[in-house]
Amino acid sequence: MTTVHHDGSHSHGRSAPDACSVEWDAATTESLYGTAAPARFWVAVEQNGPWGRTAATQSYLPTDVGDELTRACRAAGGRLGLIRRPGEHADPRTGPRLCYLAWSGPNAFLLVGRMETPEDLLRLPFEALASGDLEAVRAALPQFRPSEPIFLVCTNGRHDVCCAIRGRPVALTGHQRHPGRVWECSHTGGHRFSPTGVLLPWGRTLGRLDMTSVGELLESADLGDLPFGMLGPWHDRGSSAYAPPVQVGESAVRDEIGETDLDALTAVLYAPLEVRVSHRDGRRWTVALSVVEGERRRNSCGEPEVPARTWTASVRPV
Repeated sequence: MTTVHHDGSHSHGRSAPDACSVEWDAATTESLYGTAAPARFWVAVEQNGPWGRTAATQSYLPTDVGDELTRACRAAGGRLGLIRRPGEHADPRTGPRLCYLAWSGPNAFLLVGRMETPEDLLRLPFEALASGDLEAVRAALPQFRPSEPIFLVCTNGRHDVCCAIRGRPVALTGHQRHPGRVWECSHTGGHRFSPTGVLLPWGRTLGRLDMTSVGELLESADLGDLPFGMLGPWHDRGSSAYAPPVQVGESAVRDEIGETDLDALTAVLYAPLEVRVSHRDGRRWTVALSVVEGERRRNSCGEPEVPARTWTASVRPV
């Protein structure tokens, strides 16, 4: 059974005592495993100015473009996020904008380029992105170039106030230390674990961040690693490239063996509650899963309380 390690510290903005993230912080024995939003690829589009709850259709991005782009990403197994530079919310409504394209499966890659108009976004090579075909993506978008890893911090207070109060200070501190590599993001899911964010290209989703987390994440990511302190069920929500049960198995093995290399493990669902994990050095594990219902609490500040459902994992070498 996985054990949660928790030091109880938070140096980011304070939420109200009854905020959803405060309630979940108090649940020190419950795991974040398996809570990453599944996405084989990510499209992150720069869009300054205000965002509504559904940012893609409630921002200065044209509503029809935001709606169609969201549909196209979902249909191909990916996820759209609007991004903006922390602390700089000027609202130009036209002109070129940065766009990041991340494949989070095997041989993960991240490209960045400028799109001249919002409508250009609808011509992204979604099929090539969905299959991780780097050559096809670059052939379709010759203006795009490889990018160093970036980190997206969820800060959309219209979706959940915890993301704004807790996420924005973390994003701003990360941006000040690593300009151009930390972005506010419209929605990554899991507001109850705020501050939360996604490391691209790998789609590694992390929660309960603090002021030092983002800098450590990017410094390790430049070497293809996670910080050792991000392993385990207190911070690691899982890899977006996998479905939730597979996320749990991969995260549990990663913590069990202390593996920080982001590309070292692959995982598959072997049975409904059994995951097989392989290391590139040939080692293999079976992970038996179960779901535990805990106390009633809210998954978001605006939602009613429901039984908290969390995963447990038992790792066995094969």
